[in-house]
Amino acid sequence: MKKIIRSLFLVLFMSSILPGAMAQQKYATISFDELTHNFGTFKEENGSVTCTFSFTNTGSIPLVINRVTASCGCTSPAWSREPVVPGGKGYVEATYNPKNRPGKFSKSLTVYSNAAKRAVVLKIQGEVAPRERTVKDIYPYQIGNVRFKSNHLAFVRINQGEKKTIQLQIINTSKKNQTLSFDQVPEHIHIIATPETLKPQQKGYIEATYDAGIINDWGFVIDRIRVLCNNRAIGDNRLTISATIVEDFSSMTAEELANAAKIEFVDGKTFNFGKIDQKSKVEHDFVFKNAGKSDLIIRKIKSSCGCTAVSPKDKVIKPGKSSSIKAIFSSGTRKGMQNKSITIITNDPKNSRIILRVTGEVKKSGT
Repeated sequence: MKKIIRSLFLVLFMSSILPGAMAQQKYATISFDELTHNFGTFKEENGSVTCTFSFTNTGSIPLVINRVTASCGCTSPAWSREPVVPGGKGYVEATYNPKNRPGKFSKSLTVYSNAAKRAVVLKIQGEVAPRERTVKDIYPYQIGNVRFKSNHLAFVRINQGEKKTIQLQIINTSKKNQTLSFDQVPEHIHIIATPETLKPQQKGYIEATYDAGIINDWGFVIDRIRVLCNNRAIGDNRLTISATIVEDFSSMTAEELANAAKIEFVDGKTFNFGKIDQKSKVEHDFVFKNAGKSDLIIRKIKSSCGCTAVSPKDKVIKPGKSSSIKAIFSSGTRKGMQNKSITIITNDPKNSRIILRVTGEVKKSGT
């Protein structure tokens, strides 16, 4: 009975002191007038729009906003930098930049403070009516008085031996005729302008044909061609032409695939050299074998950086035989973490393109 009385007394005692203890705890509380703002529809050409989210500190101690982060670089926040006293008001401002962002949008800002609720999410919404596109928007690259939709003709993927043709739109923005011609054109590319002479404000196109049967190369290949306007070279007047030349294995039968070459790396495809000093070298042999039933052919080897030299021991490896690819990394004046890649092109239908990696850390001299 005494134990029951003591327990009841303890409960009554705690009940009497708990409200006082709770009352002694003080908080800042951030109370926004609204959590979402809709800008409605506005024109892109009118530029950035801004809204202000007002709040009140309904807590009992000063409120401090530590930071505000936006979900996108298109949204710039600003906020009350000074502490907001209890009962006082503050703001968080959001500015949205619509440039090159037509259409509907919904972005968020996260407000971090010393309030009891540490993070509050605000949202802005709206729709950007696109501005009318100018000639400069449609044809952003200029050579002389002719503007181009791009300065790059990308053939993307093309089979070895295949021919492919693509076009690039152009316009003469001057008041005089402009005749286009091309210089330093490699044998595997044929390129013409149609029409060859553009009248003032006339549109046309450049047509390029890539012959992958002429070029003796594999993988990603880049050429740069000089453009002449009225037989003159003006400024940065080059077009970049790229293609990824691959072997077409799609017509191989199941039996041919089963009897094809097969490359297997013995110790993996990544070499980590750990830590080395500046102006030093490390070497590594990537050992592999031909686990297939036909000759394995190394078509091409290319490193991502001139700091990494690569050379194959053999270019043709018989079935069941092993070989290696030597990689030499020169640290030079580089410092910090390094991640270099080596691209291998083979006739293995299942591994025609392989990436090897050389990684590690270069220590700064004197450390």
